[in-house]
Amino acid sequence: MNILARLYLLVLALIGLGLAAAGAWLIGLGGSPYYCIAGIAYLVSAFLLMRGRAAGAWLAVLVAILSAPWAWWEAGNDFWGLFSRLMSPIALAGFALLFAPWLAGGIRRATGAGGAVLAAILFAVGFGMAFVPHGIVSPSPEIAAYTPAKGDNAPSDWTSYGRTTEGLRYSPFDQINRDNVGQLELAWTYRTDNNGIGLDQNTPLQIGNLIYSCNTSNVIAALDADTGKPAWKFDPKASAPFWQRCRGLGYYKVPQAEEVAGKLCNERIIETTIDARLLAIDAKTGEPCSEFGDNGTVALSQGMGEVKSGFYFQTSAPLVARNLIVIGGWVVDNQEVGEPSGVIRAFNVVTGALEWAWDLGNPSITKLPPEGETYTRGTPNMWTTAAFDDKLGLIYAPLGNTTPDYYGANRPAFSDEYNATLVALDVTTGRERWKFQTVHHDIWDYDLPSQPALLDVPDGKGGTVPAVLQTTKRGQLFLLDRETGEPLAEVQEKPVPQTGGAPEEKLSPTQPYSVGMPTIGAERLTERSMWGLTMFDQLACRIQFRKLRYEGDFTPVGLGYTIEQPGNIGGLNWGSVSVDVPNNRVFMNDVRAPSIFSLVPREDYPEFAKKAHADGTGHGPSPQQGTPYGMATEMWTSPLGVPCVHPPFGTITAVDMTTRKVAWQVPAGTAEQLGPLGFKSHLPMPMGLPTYAGTSASAGGLVFFAGFQDYYLRAYDAADGRELWKYPLPVGSSATPMTYVSPATGKQYVLISVGGAPYSADKGDYVMAFTLKEKS
Repeated sequence: MNILARLYLLVLALIGLGLAAAGAWLIGLGGSPYYCIAGIAYLVSAFLLMRGRAAGAWLAVLVAILSAPWAWWEAGNDFWGLFSRLMSPIALAGFALLFAPWLAGGIRRATGAGGAVLAAILFAVGFGMAFVPHGIVSPSPEIAAYTPAKGDNAPSDWTSYGRTTEGLRYSPFDQINRDNVGQLELAWTYRTDNNGIGLDQNTPLQIGNLIYSCNTSNVIAALDADTGKPAWKFDPKASAPFWQRCRGLGYYKVPQAEEVAGKLCNERIIETTIDARLLAIDAKTGEPCSEFGDNGTVALSQGMGEVKSGFYFQTSAPLVARNLIVIGGWVVDNQEVGEPSGVIRAFNVVTGALEWAWDLGNPSITKLPPEGETYTRGTPNMWTTAAFDDKLGLIYAPLGNTTPDYYGANRPAFSDEYNATLVALDVTTGRERWKFQTVHHDIWDYDLPSQPALLDVPDGKGGTVPAVLQTTKRGQLFLLDRETGEPLAEVQEKPVPQTGGAPEEKLSPTQPYSVGMPTIGAERLTERSMWGLTMFDQLACRIQFRKLRYEGDFTPVGLGYTIEQPGNIGGLNWGSVSVDVPNNRVFMNDVRAPSIFSLVPREDYPEFAKKAHADGTGHGPSPQQGTPYGMATEMWTSPLGVPCVHPPFGTITAVDMTTRKVAWQVPAGTAEQLGPLGFKSHLPMPMGLPTYAGTSASAGGLVFFAGFQDYYLRAYDAADGRELWKYPLPVGSSATPMTYVSPATGKQYVLISVGGAPYSADKGDYVMAFTLKEKS
């Protein structure tokens, strides 16, 4: 025991020295004096105990006691704020009392042991409370009572990425409901054989008794809806140097009057590939549709000019609108100016012929560019999936940015009109009907990442108005009139920071804020909101916060590291929302992990890039050739690899569209598969972690979601967010669930692609379907 006591004395002295020195640094930066004072107190405590004086132990206890009102003053009743501030002082006080009888006179062993036991109890209570969800928002009295709609369990198909082209991800089935969801069990599993390439983010289609899934190499498999056994597979032999994805497929059925008995491709599956091809495949046989393009293939490189390997292709599901296939395209971010065009094109779903093109840089181009020309290079692109209103004949296209994302001084004029803008296009002609911009002169990579949701909202007069809801990486929800693009929820232009950016940059003085809708996970940061698992890494984050440049939303990127909150991965990312249509309730998931970024002068970038990891996709250090600067960006974390902001780092949220307020909000999953320094803790603390993909809602009063950092598929009560069921997956998932009723057996299934959680090394190739247990 004496040896352990001496070891504690050494640890306490080192802790005191570190806190005092780093705390003094924080004071010099204008921060809190607490850490320096606590560090000095621990140094004095260690010195007194070394001299055999019991006052040293009581001083450590005093630090713990006085830390409590300070913690409450800074964090209020926020559990995770109190956790990081109090657990370390309590532990140090308990050890001081435990070892004091071996180090100093004046404290009996029984007294020391009793005090240590009390500290241990307090520590255990605090640690135990970390396994209870905190920060839950429950429905308030003003939120309309939730009443599940009467379901229709007749089989109906999931024909589009968002189930329909409206992007609502709502299924009318209630065979699986809040009362029996706990009886779900695994029905079948299919392996897609993606060979560990890329990250599977596919939401399959269901047409009749077949499920259509694609893997990261664009291999399509048609699976029996009840058994998962493949009916056919089609391999397009696609490849890309990076960013292999297939988020979904399209489907088209020839109108009955035009069907030809026995002819191939009366029903067809539409796919875009990672090497920029458009494919039409017979839904029954898996054979290419010979009359479509060149034996089932259209080259999407036509009219694009030079396309370097991997610089342009499609990662998101194509939109099938009437007899057209509407596609945009992903471009590798931040590599150079003048990358391939963001042109949006519509191809005839039967023949593959180009019907129209919308080139926002040159609207006079309506199909292929004139001989010797190309579509305008460097235009904002639509890398996600569009939505379509058949009644209005409008396609809703969410646009990203002209790349490079973080420097806009040399962007062409048309760019600033369309960066981060939702555009409504006429389905027949492809001409622009209206546009609404969510960020002016975007140099933060706040492109619109998600498929819009087309829903009808109350007009306050007993009727409804057709609306489009666009979520953003900023956590802003823009609610617009579907026909005109005018805001249905108030939008205000607010002043934003203007200093500290690149000297050549011309910033917008204001930015649009959707004040008539909730903002999800985008609170302004302060030193007090810095977090860490312990007081030590919280101190490190506080020092970083004081050193980095941060003036709130839209702090301009400059030559020193700047905090971006929300970060460039969200907010609300590509998973979009689901909508409980009868209850007028929208469900979404978010990311709360700020980024830090900096411009790097051109002459310094080559040496900088040698020392940093560049993944080739623009999400790490990137050259931004053609501008005066390279750039660097990364997620902002503590020395232990934990985000520097307090939990939750991600939530599942329900918004009531009648009152336009948050109905409920819960932390998104646990830290079971994560931990400090990259080690898995295996501790299911419901901290809420960053999320990927999207939610799926059903008439059974359920919300399904699997895009957690822990490896579960969960079902939530749509009324209040209570977790009703969860199932452990072999690896994490980065895909949106879907549900269907088999026309062969009448069973309802819930299906999810399971390919790995984001930022996880654990990858898989599973498609898993669940159904209710058979009654004995």
